[in-house]
Amino acid sequence: MATFNRRGYKKSRSNNANNSDKSQTAEVFESLDSTANKSEQWILKNQNKIFIVIAAISISVLSYLGYQRLIVEPKEKEAISELNTAQYFFELALVSNKPDSLFNLALNGGEGKYGFLDIVDEYSGTKAANLANYSIGMSYLNLKEYGNAIIYLEKFKSNDILLQSISFGTIGDCFSELNQPNEAFEYYQKAFKHNENIYTTPKYLFKAALIGSEIGKYKSSINFLNRIKEDYPDSYESSLVEVQLGRIENLNN
Repeated sequence: MATFNRRGYKKSRSNNANNSDKSQTAEVFESLDSTANKSEQWILKNQNKIFIVIAAISISVLSYLGYQRLIVEPKEKEAISELNTAQYFFELALVSNKPDSLFNLALNGGEGKYGFLDIVDEYSGTKAANLANYSIGMSYLNLKEYGNAIIYLEKFKSNDILLQSISFGTIGDCFSELNQPNEAFEYYQKAFKHNENIYTTPKYLFKAALIGSEIGKYKSSINFLNRIKEDYPDSYESSLVEVQLGRIENLNN
């Protein structure tokens, strides 16, 4: 019977491999034991410091939660209660034939209640104080104290779709009244860029176009008016665009 040698046949090395694996495994466990011993020694050596750090973190977390629950939340509720009275005077002023005295009550308080200015001072950092900044700015606008209006409206910050845009736009109005058209132009742009919507965007695009034409920003003004015509054809400002386009294009020639 014929026999043949298998090409590439090699003698098994499984025993050698097993011995090698066992050796490597032993080395790994020895290394782990050594590392564990070192870690235990380090923990024992530094356990007081570790406990101090853990305690400090725990105290900080508990202090923050306690501060939020026992101080911030009651302060927020109290501030909102005070804000309601000031806002009542503000809203009365908006519909009154003699609004100045009511705006002053809204600002400075009355009937034993805080005004907006008191709320900003006494409840700084609360949501109520932030809203008070907006109402202070609007009150000063109506009282024609444009510089004060700018100061407080610049402090107001909101994610509301309309309020922040209106705040920027009102700052633009104040700068316009103060005969500072470059600053007004800047804030009108902030107003229409902040959050696009059918109400504030065409309104402040139009105002930016008008005041831009006063300071030689003809190209920008034309672009703003064309954008109203294309993107907001149903807006009130759209009905005014053609006249202003013709006027500004003549200035640009």
